[in-house]
Formats: sequence, C-alpha cells, structure tokens
Amino acid sequence: MKILRKITILIVLICLTPALLFAKHLYPEKYYQNIWCAEKQGKTEQVLSDRTRCDCLTDTHSIEVDFAPKWAESIGQALHYSIMTGKSPGILLIIEKEKDWKYYHRVRKIIESYKLPVTVWTISLPAPESSD
Repeated sequence: MKILRKITILIVLICLTPALLFAKHLYPEKYYQNIWCAEKQGKTEQVLSDRTRCDCLTDTHSIEVDFAPKWAESIGQALHYSIMTGKSPGILLIIEKEKDWKYYHRVRKIIESYKLPVTVWTISLPAPESSD
C-alpha cells in the first residue's frame, strides 16, 4: 500500500512540474518577441556569424528581448548583437507585473549614465477588461 501511495505522489509531481515551471511568466519570451518583431517588420532568431542568435533584427536595430528581471544581461547581449550586425543596439523589456517597471528604470539609468547608444522599448499585455 505504501508503494502505491509513493507512486501516486510521484505521478502527481511529474504531471505538475511543467505547469510550475511555466507559472513564473504569463507567456514565454518567444510569444512577446514574435508579436513585437512582426510589428516592426523584423526577423526573429537571426543566427549571427559567431552562431549567437539575435532575438529581433530590424533594418536599423539588433534587439535583445528579455523579461524585465534580466535587464542587466540584456545590455551586454544588445551591445554584442550590435557589434556583430553593425546595427544599433536595442532592448525590448517584457513588463508582466507592475513591479517590473523598476527594472526598466535601472536599465535606463545605466544607459544614460554611461551614454550608451542603446534604445529601450517595453512590451506588456493590456490589463484584462472588467466583467462588471
């Protein structure tokens, strides 16, 4: 009987694991990347000569797309993509929660303090409509 109980618990945990992994974000990064990049007539996941992948490549910018808490990483990646493509560096920060705006302000402060030529955009989902 104890074996059956342990097996049942194990099966439940295995089934719940994917849901718990994706619960961190509303949608995966690629969801936001595809929407934004299509609006800008860009190309997603462009493989560069060093085999890195630029998240969105437009006529003027090479853009790193990331969730707001990964703001610090996005600066380096955007600069690297810019070197590899010869295009201006850009960052698209994904804002999913109100508290994510603090990361936008951090990245803006670094860019302004060091006079980095990086353009920053944000993307967020509209608040759900009230059913009143």
